[in-house]
Amino acid sequence: MIKKQKDEIREVYKEKRRNMPVEERFKRDTAVCNAALSLVSFRYAEYVLLYAPTQEEIDVMPIARAALEKGKTVLFPRCDKKTHTMKYHEVKSLDQLEIDSYGIAEPSEDCPIYDPASPGAAVCFVPGLVYDKAGYRLGYGKGFYDRYLSGFSGCTIGVVYSDYILPEVPRGRFDVTVDILLTEKGVRVTKDTKKTRPGKG
Repeated sequence: MIKKQKDEIREVYKEKRRNMPVEERFKRDTAVCNAALSLVSFRYAEYVLLYAPTQEEIDVMPIARAALEKGKTVLFPRCDKKTHTMKYHEVKSLDQLEIDSYGIAEPSEDCPIYDPASPGAAVCFVPGLVYDKAGYRLGYGKGFYDRYLSGFSGCTIGVVYSDYILPEVPRGRFDVTVDILLTEKGVRVTKDTKKTRPGKG
């Protein structure tokens, strides 16, 4: 039942995103990135975990370029499609991202792997098709981020358009929340008394 509800919401918002004019998407994405650069959690982060956007995701590459210029450690995920797990790898340049067989840009395999237990402040930007006000997300149904974030204790930032935030989305017992929602209109801290990640309860 939950899967069906999630799929129905996904289809509505996928279609909505497909119909958004390119100029509007660019304007919104630029505003999202500008808001990210003003975040205290970003300014003080030593490690910045990002994603290489597909056409259906908000473009956060300006955040990556700014982080590299500031000397931060920038990381992107490599996904294991069989186990639906992922590991973040450090890149010194965006040229180290390679297109995989699914058309997604990933770090080359020989890039250093990030250990979530490493000392130093870390922030993770998390893509989502839709979020709710408590910080739960609907991604694309593979569970990569829920698995990874369940063991991540840094600050998590959900990247989403302001009108893609719903009062509540269907939740499974393995779904996890983010700490902050980042939109083209600014930032909002999520409120949930049942945070499901380490140190967030």
